[in-house]
Amino acid sequence: MSKATTAAPAPSALSRWWHRWRFHLNALLILIPLGFMPKYFHDVALFRGDSGLGEREIGEVQVGPWSLRLAEFRNLPPQLEGPAGYMKAFNAALCQGCGEQVKATYLRIGKPRSLRAAGGLFFGSPYRMGASIPVPPRTKPDAELWITAEGWDGTVHQASIPLAEASPTTLAWLKQQGGKP
Repeated sequence: MSKATTAAPAPSALSRWWHRWRFHLNALLILIPLGFMPKYFHDVALFRGDSGLGEREIGEVQVGPWSLRLAEFRNLPPQLEGPAGYMKAFNAALCQGCGEQVKATYLRIGKPRSLRAAGGLFFGSPYRMGASIPVPPRTKPDAELWITAEGWDGTVHQASIPLAEASPTTLAWLKQQGGKP
């Protein structure tokens, strides 16, 4: 009895290419994410506070007997947040002795009519708080950023800084909007 042997089919050109280059393609898949690492490390430092309160420090603001340092979280124009509209994020840190005296701190564009309309509430520890506030596209360029601080004793103090000083990128964005709804 004779046995018939069949030869294995010759590998296709694609199969030969894959076996030759698969190592190089896998190395490329590891190298591509390395290109995004600098942005990742920048964001980590920003969120942990290693690079300060934010990308752009505004400075010290006196609010009644208390003071706080204010910073733009990101040096970008307001971002569209769906139904909430355009939002801008700020960070703040109360002075060393102020943490136990201040009950709440608020931020708003335009003077608040009352404490109920004081604006976005700062959240977080007293030494690194964050707040996002709405920025209406029809805001006037000479608008002011108002900070309201409420003490545990019931006192309310307010301070304002020009929006041009607080966020030049927001001011440029408002000029670009040109009164659009």
